[in-house]
Amino acid sequence: MPSIDELLPLGPGKDLPALRALDPEPLARYVADRGNPWWRRRHCVHALEGRVPQACVPELIARVKDTGDTGEVRIALLDVLGYRPELLPWVRHEDRRDEKASGMPAALLRARGRLGDLSAVPELSAMAADPWTRNRQAGEAGLDALAARHGPAAVLALLDEERPQDRMVRVRMRARADEDVTGALADPDRAVAHLAASLADDADRLRSCAADPDSPVEAALWAAYALHRLTEDASAAREVWTRLGRPRVEVDGLDEETRAAIVHAYAPDCQRLSDPRWRIEVLVTVPPAPVDVRDQLRRAAAALTGAGFEHGAPVSVGEHNHQGEGTYWVLPRGEYPVCVSTLGRFVTCHDPDPAVRRALEAAGFRWFDPAVDDVTVTGLCVYFFGSREPLGAGDLLFYWQD
Repeated sequence: MPSIDELLPLGPGKDLPALRALDPEPLARYVADRGNPWWRRRHCVHALEGRVPQACVPELIARVKDTGDTGEVRIALLDVLGYRPELLPWVRHEDRRDEKASGMPAALLRARGRLGDLSAVPELSAMAADPWTRNRQAGEAGLDALAARHGPAAVLALLDEERPQDRMVRVRMRARADEDVTGALADPDRAVAHLAASLADDADRLRSCAADPDSPVEAALWAAYALHRLTEDASAAREVWTRLGRPRVEVDGLDEETRAAIVHAYAPDCQRLSDPRWRIEVLVTVPPAPVDVRDQLRRAAAALTGAGFEHGAPVSVGEHNHQGEGTYWVLPRGEYPVCVSTLGRFVTCHDPDPAVRRALEAAGFRWFDPAVDDVTVTGLCVYFFGSREPLGAGDLLFYWQD
């Protein structure tokens, strides 16, 4: 029988099914020994799911409580042991609020839910509304566990209608009970309305909401957006948009060419707090012609060479920055590289020599003016290094995320 270390070598080739075939007691002993590599111990915890030896429980709980141990191991153990009632006083203790290891606060809250602690409802509700997937899933799992143990009514009774995150819990529970959630499309908080739009599954109700003259504009747009999600037919969205007077978010200083490039690149996957007018605009407007990036780079390079400017071979912004990806390529030029957007004919460069701009404009490119760079695209929330706020037009045309 191979050893645990043999089944979990460095690099690729981890044999997790074989790990689950091992006797659980040696696995548990391996986990309890802090001298073993933490990443191997974490895999062993996963292999103990549903078969933790009773004799090893005290040692494993001691590892959960050991703040000096690796957080990833403690989190995995909480997932496996979170149903143990003897853990409840510890997970509820005020000292747990000092736990700062990545992922640990979410794991502790999820455990409180699994242990039936209704006092965790407000915190679990807030976590279930977190935009980070790991936290959101932990919050939802904790709430689901409480609803399964105490009944949905017990959880709902502890929600505060003044808190958007609590209204989101109510929407989620209504959806799971196959109840109508279209009323929440008119919620003043866009996160709540977005959740309702993502969960609504009755096309007839959505059509009724979208056509109701008494529906607020945003509610009608959310209904049209949700209907498109269900049917993939943009005609209903176009009809609602036309009837409402073709509403859109007006952004001073943003010309139509730049706007079209941005909306069709970012509105389909914009963050939940985005104005629904952006979501509808991308459905009812004609997208820009596809960009032939290779041709653009060839023409930009030829324009620079023809004007006497030396440059290196084009590289993607991810390669240029040695990580990540984005929406532009770079033509290296020492201190002043030229950036070529993949969203349209936009180029930019900080070179003070106006001949660079003239050469690229003569080749059909559009020089991206720094004045436009500062124009914030209001209401279009895009993920950017942990933030989910509206960005400037320049950040969107020349976007990079590591």
